[in-house]
Amino acid sequence: MPLPGGSRDDHAPAMPVTPAQRAFVDLLVSRQALKFGDFTLKSGRKSPYFINTGCFHHGGDLARLGAAYAATILARFGDGVQCVFGPAYKGIPLALAAAQAYEAMIGRPVGWTYDRKEAKDHGDGGLFVGCPLQPGLPLVIVDDVITAGTALREALAKLTPTGVRVLGAVVSVDRQERGAGSKPALQEIADECGVEVAPIITISEAVEHLAANGGLATADVARVRAHVAAAR
Repeated sequence: MPLPGGSRDDHAPAMPVTPAQRAFVDLLVSRQALKFGDFTLKSGRKSPYFINTGCFHHGGDLARLGAAYAATILARFGDGVQCVFGPAYKGIPLALAAAQAYEAMIGRPVGWTYDRKEAKDHGDGGLFVGCPLQPGLPLVIVDDVITAGTALREALAKLTPTGVRVLGAVVSVDRQERGAGSKPALQEIADECGVEVAPIITISEAVEHLAANGGLATADVARVRAHVAAAR
């Protein structure tokens, strides 16, 4: 079940995946954005799987990604979100796709915006491009995956002076890795930043869906289960 200010409870009984989650996992696999094997992550940790959202480079991928993000925004933050923010650069197409799909779901206009790496001092100027950011504006951040939480911290530092109301963030997959302390990484980052971080799906949910449908070798299923268990 959802945790206030954080991700799903890793110790809670597994919930059946939704149609939107199933479609997202199938997209991950079909585009080879989720691979299984032996990998060394940027953090130096070993992992039996690897997620690379850079594999989503077809036009049709954008609509399917947007649907997955939008479904999670609606489920976790309701129908009152007025703007979707994507940190440059990977978050830009995600914000566009999520806002478009979310707008179609709730039946009213939804803005989207992204940040410049450096503030522009000519032309229209400013640090943001897109939906005007007004005090109190209900906003959700979207990003691909969170490891150390650097991009989320930077996004919040830029958004805070605008006065917008950040409801939370949505990421593609919760790796269910342990953070620097005893908490799961996603929960640790959420607590530190003071916002809920909601994944479209956890790696455990993705693997169990694939296992139930014969889409993953038994050995890979066992390795991922052991990897997640060891991180608890």
